[in-house]
Amino acid sequence: MNKLRFDELPLSAEMQRAIVDMGFEEASPIQTEAIPFIMEGRDVIGQAQTGTGKTAAFGIPTIESINGSDRRVQALILCPTRELAIQVSEEISKLIKYKRDINVVPIYGGQSYDRQLKALKQGVQIVIGTPGRVMDHIERGTLQLDAVKKIILDEADEMLDMGFREDIEFVLTKIPADRQTIFFSATMSKPIMELTKKYQQNPQIVKVVHQTLTVTNIEQVYYEVRNNMKMEVLSRIIDMYNLKSLIVFCNTKRMVDELVANLQARGYFADGLHGDMNQTQRSNVMAKFKAGTLEVLVATDVAARGIDVEDLEAVFNYDLPQDEEAYVHRIGRTGRAGKSGRAFSFVSGRDIYKLKDIMRYTNAKIKLAAVPSFEDVAEIKTNLFLDQIKEVIQKGKLDKQVARIERLLSEDFTSLEIAAALLKMSMKEAKAQAASEEMKGPREGYNRLFVTVGKKDRVNPRDIIEALTENTSIPSSKIGDIDLYDKFSFVEVAKEYTSEIVDRLGRTTLLGKPVSFEKAKGKEPRGDGDGGSREGGSRDGGAREDRDGSSRRFDSRAKSRFGGDRDRGAERNGGGFRRKENSRRW
Repeated sequence: MNKLRFDELPLSAEMQRAIVDMGFEEASPIQTEAIPFIMEGRDVIGQAQTGTGKTAAFGIPTIESINGSDRRVQALILCPTRELAIQVSEEISKLIKYKRDINVVPIYGGQSYDRQLKALKQGVQIVIGTPGRVMDHIERGTLQLDAVKKIILDEADEMLDMGFREDIEFVLTKIPADRQTIFFSATMSKPIMELTKKYQQNPQIVKVVHQTLTVTNIEQVYYEVRNNMKMEVLSRIIDMYNLKSLIVFCNTKRMVDELVANLQARGYFADGLHGDMNQTQRSNVMAKFKAGTLEVLVATDVAARGIDVEDLEAVFNYDLPQDEEAYVHRIGRTGRAGKSGRAFSFVSGRDIYKLKDIMRYTNAKIKLAAVPSFEDVAEIKTNLFLDQIKEVIQKGKLDKQVARIERLLSEDFTSLEIAAALLKMSMKEAKAQAASEEMKGPREGYNRLFVTVGKKDRVNPRDIIEALTENTSIPSSKIGDIDLYDKFSFVEVAKEYTSEIVDRLGRTTLLGKPVSFEKAKGKEPRGDGDGGSREGGSRDGGAREDRDGSSRRFDSRAKSRFGGDRDRGAERNGGGFRRKENSRRW
């Protein structure tokens, strides 16, 4: 199916702006099929599951048909539950962001009549509600439908299953006969077809033909994870499996940008692809990814079209795709040429229903996996280290080292004890190296600033970077390490910008909270010897743990994550560069 780009549709400038703000580039299959017919004024039956983008499929053409100067109700959307009514209302509200003369109100049981009455009296053009409450307002005379030109039944089969048929038919009889009637349903059941024959005129049936997944050499798993934990879980999985070439799919351009910033702050070689990038930018990113200087490519479905990369180890569905066909295209990029691949999907809330649809229509077996714990990551890290030892043994040329170990064997130590001691020392050294990096002062040419907000304030590195770049002249390339603690943070900035930042951001707000940026005291720059003693209590320039011992360091440039040397880019490019180690505590 050839999908439509939203900028190819005859939509108003205000609608196009709202769609861009939401980060969408391309219409989903159900949107591609339904929007043109609805905009023509045809009655439509849309067969679509939850999560396929059907709200925008009927919402966009409905909004475009509204006369903003007429304050009467012109469109009615019926939903089976108040949760869905609220969800649809929120989506419609985003789409009318720049249409100031259009108003929408959700009406459903469990909410005060007074609030709904007030909104209806002020005048709204789009009403979204449950059948029972809509019927109540009609009977009370508080909802007038004589100007309605369009009625949409969302999840019509669900409403019939819940026993709303009489309520639905009551509402339909109160709407002028000269109207557009639209049904969206997951199934084409007999009751749905009966309503269609009775209340629709020559309806156009639109549905998406689902693609069957035939790839069998891809391990597919999903994790149930809250949205605010996706970044953390993504990091753990990448480190657990030591992934060096992967694509992470997001549904919006905004999420691509946010995720790239967070990945870079955590030390990953990451970059993004989306529709706002020109061809030169896209080519540069793809050249780096194919050459191996990028580990992680974050992309939307539109931007990733046509990407063909050999030896792609894994695909992540950071956001589940809007339709099942997109899932097939996404994960089919790994496991090519007979090689094995991995596909990881993050699921939260109602996404589980979308995942079940994907499994049903793609005939894929996607297994639930436990979110890896810190101990799991540590165990995998140890196993990776042991694998490296095996490789060294297989390569041979260990005569000098064997001779030195034999000295210990002659002192009555067993070879197993010696190996265990060396392993312990190696792992301990890696931890010490990470800790020493935390203890160092700012790098030469930089100052460390103390920031009065931290992890408990839900601050992330991107927030601090944006506060600096948007309110001062400092570019993001001149921002160094960011250390997040529970109640405060540290950020390194180039010395030439320190005074400006302190002057402008000495007292400001961040995420609605009062915050101050001030120069930290204590450690000297890393290039000036071993640094001075700590001063200034919590404003110490060196790293310090909170009471619970937790701290987190980020870097606005790419660095490796563990104490061990994982010089991936250098390995692929003949040792062209090496990365400086940086720790990240979880």
